[in-house]
Amino acid sequence: MSVIQIFPEKERQTENTLSLANVGYDVTGKTILDGVSFEVSASRIGIVGRNGSGKSTLARLLAGLVEPTKGELKINGLNLAKDRKTALADVGILFQNPDHQIIFPTVEEEISFGLRQQGLSREEAADRAAMTLSEFGKSHWASANISALSQGQKHLVCMMAIIAMEPRLIILDEPFTGLDIPTKTQLTRYLSRYHGGLAHISHDPVDLLDYEKIIWLDEGRLASMGGAGPVLNAYIAKMEELGGLDDISDLSR
Repeated sequence: MSVIQIFPEKERQTENTLSLANVGYDVTGKTILDGVSFEVSASRIGIVGRNGSGKSTLARLLAGLVEPTKGELKINGLNLAKDRKTALADVGILFQNPDHQIIFPTVEEEISFGLRQQGLSREEAADRAAMTLSEFGKSHWASANISALSQGQKHLVCMMAIIAMEPRLIILDEPFTGLDIPTKTQLTRYLSRYHGGLAHISHDPVDLLDYEKIIWLDEGRLASMGGAGPVLNAYIAKMEELGGLDDISDLSR
């Protein structure tokens, strides 16, 4: 097995194409996404919107974990919801709560699990897990019990488990929720060096300032799409405008 390079020197980050055509998603009679259409190609794609705008649902759709109830969604020309084997190889997703993602008691077992799902033998998965831990400078974590780790450390374990699988695209669903500034800064540094593509979902525009393309969701619909500067400035202006209102008292939201 070849030695992986999680953070190779001077390698161009992978570009991905997200294509949505009139995508909608309904659950128990409630519309979460409605008529979302866009096509964007970039290595770093940000998806911004306030809480309840449909961002996490879009993350699950992009990862192929659920199918749209209407419309068509493809990543790099593939329908990942219908091709789970390809989805496992091409796309990883990092949820905002690591406890919803972690299955095994030790760090090494957790990192090895996804690799085994990709078809690696037990020995190959163990070797890849060890190399991943070494790349991150965390070899001493191998036998650590995950229940004893801090929230930030659990986030890093989930990140290492996904990066070890070397997906073409990692989807980040509000990955920094509840983290302090130093931990967030450290995780951001690791992600910025990853050679694959990132689709980062956040309500905080600061998280997305360095991203090439931004998609703004508002109440389940596409509000805007384009370069980071124009879209994020428009989003901030709108959020400040809403902050001057009292819509928090509106029970229909």
